[in-house]
Amino acid sequence: MSEREDEDAVRGPEGVVRDSQVRDSEVRNPDVQEHEPQDRLYEQLAVYEGRAAATGGTGKDPVNEPMIRHWCEAMGDTSAAYRGPDAVAPPTMLQAWTMGGLSGHTDGTGRSAAYDEMFALLDSAGYTSVVATDCEQEYLRPLRPGDRITFDTVIESVSRRKTTKLGTGYFVTTRTDVRADGQPAGTHRFRILKYRPAQRRKPVEPAVRPRPVINRDNAGFWAGVAEHRLLVQRCTDCATLRLPWLPGCNACGGAEWDTVEAGGKGTVFSHVVMHHPPFPAFGPTGEGGPYAVALIELAEGVRIVSNVVGVPYDKVRVGMPVQLEFLRTDPDLELPVFRASEGG
Repeated sequence: MSEREDEDAVRGPEGVVRDSQVRDSEVRNPDVQEHEPQDRLYEQLAVYEGRAAATGGTGKDPVNEPMIRHWCEAMGDTSAAYRGPDAVAPPTMLQAWTMGGLSGHTDGTGRSAAYDEMFALLDSAGYTSVVATDCEQEYLRPLRPGDRITFDTVIESVSRRKTTKLGTGYFVTTRTDVRADGQPAGTHRFRILKYRPAQRRKPVEPAVRPRPVINRDNAGFWAGVAEHRLLVQRCTDCATLRLPWLPGCNACGGAEWDTVEAGGKGTVFSHVVMHHPPFPAFGPTGEGGPYAVALIELAEGVRIVSNVVGVPYDKVRVGMPVQLEFLRTDPDLELPVFRASEGG
């Protein structure tokens, strides 16, 4: 989680500064409302206010120059105060010295049973999502390389149930009191929203098939489809037929060609059945599959990949005779498909 610094806010070793950061504008919204006046879950949660979330925590590392350098590089902070023999740590690193990293704290430092109980209550009531909303820090003294960090965390407050744009839930604020070599160094308040996501209904749009890529090499093929004609290229040098369309003959390399119209009769040369992912536009009744995709060998000797219709997907067989037809899948797309019959 990123943090921002305000150098002008630092008032010296004895000063107290606050750094409040909004983490999500959707949850800090003027439209936030009390959800219900009668909130029995809040009554259960409020019992945990003032109870420890972590006690006797110890930082995994003392304040050190490498972490300060990495932080400053990541934040783009070039202040001379954070370099050299008299360097101090950036104030907003306060929380960093208390964090357990990916492996967590291994010295017994960790969340208390009360903290886990409170979150279990929220989870069991359906408030399973979480978002960090803001933090607030007070700095009581600079942290310098070599300082040993200890801390305690308390559940400071739980809000009544709120409704936000994200959903309905509870704001939970914890306060961590940080010490350096046993002396108070600062306070970190961290606020999250535990919530049940709002149900957002998206308008249901009819599923459409992907559009074919039409370019100068195959535009004539699709122009023929629009006229209910399946056009096959023919090399004018060697008379070899080719499909799909290509810019040159793959038999003799000739660049000149004309077309012949396929009669429409063919057989299934090979096929696969698509089970996943489901795609409603390809299902005959909109269920999204399974559906058969076949390599059809035309009577003219060329082959084309298409769908087999007219029989269930599990009835398609190699060698099955099929007949060309044109299927309008939506107002803007018509495709060549091949119809089979179970008795064929």
